[in-house]
Amino acid sequence: MAEINRFKLEWACRRGMRELDKMIMPFYQQHFNELNEPQQQAFVEMLGYTDPELFRWVMLQVPAPTPEIAALIELMRDKIER
Repeated sequence: MAEINRFKLEWACRRGMRELDKMIMPFYQQHFNELNEPQQQAFVEMLGYTDPELFRWVMLQVPAPTPEIAALIELMRDKIER
């Protein structure tokens, strides 16, 4: 995987919706380094989507656009809800 700019990635974790901020940033801070390379790539890709799209996926209103992002969201929900 190409080198990840951690500063840009952390900045991208800051979202405009409180609900997303409570899920994405803690997951990034606590679990990102534990992810394998494809999971890290899916996380970076996921951050490129808009807040309304992310919110609908996280709230399970609509499926995520790729199986990798869907699996990552499931993992995030599991880790943060504990």
